Amino acid sequence: MLNRIFDSDNVVFRFLATFGYVWWLHILWLLCSIPVITIGASTTALCYSCMKLRKQEGYATQNFFHSLKQNFGQSTLLGLIMMAAGGILCLDLLAVGRMEDFPGNVLRIGTVSLLFIYVCIALYVFAVQAVFVNSVSGTIRYSLALAGRHMGSTLKLLAVAGIVVLSNFSIVLFNYLTLSVGVGLTVYIMAGCWNRVFERYINTEKG
Repeated sequence: MLNRIFDSDNVVFRFLATFGYVWWLHILWLLCSIPVITIGASTTALCYSCMKLRKQEGYATQNFFHSLKQNFGQSTLLGLIMMAAGGILCLDLLAVGRMEDFPGNVLRIGTVSLLFIYVCIALYVFAVQAVFVNSVSGTIRYSLALAGRHMGSTLKLLAVAGIVVLSNFSIVLFNYLTLSVGVGLTVYIMAGCWNRVFERYINTEKG
């Protein structure tokens, strides 16, 4: 009985070990995101290492820095593009929200539609960058195509992201959880969906 309890293959030990890796990857992501402009690169590395962790391949720290080094330039540019596009869309939404006439309603519908497309891309784009070799524009287009082709997985990813965002806005404690481990845990949960989707398309995986 005691042997089972203290066995390293025990489900509790496996859970604690995985949680420890997720927490450590979150810390690495947080530290590497401090310059802000590197958020794209650190997020790509986090996606890559969480997908590898899900498949129990390699070592967490080694996977993280392997992806960070391999994708740094392109994923940094990708992150800046996504931040700029997201900021512009949010400003547009605020602007058209004040318009009460018919043109305002049309512009509001158009902006919301573009925002939905943006969110669909954002749910995949850094994971796609982590796994597939493509140009920046190709990565964005491929992310949108995957989001539309696998709408079931996209809705699951959207639900996970939505729960995290709403919880942070409505529950103060969640802000501390997000800061301490939340991003890593969220990406680890999403990694299960990405792995299932990507397995159908991978020919040659990076690393």
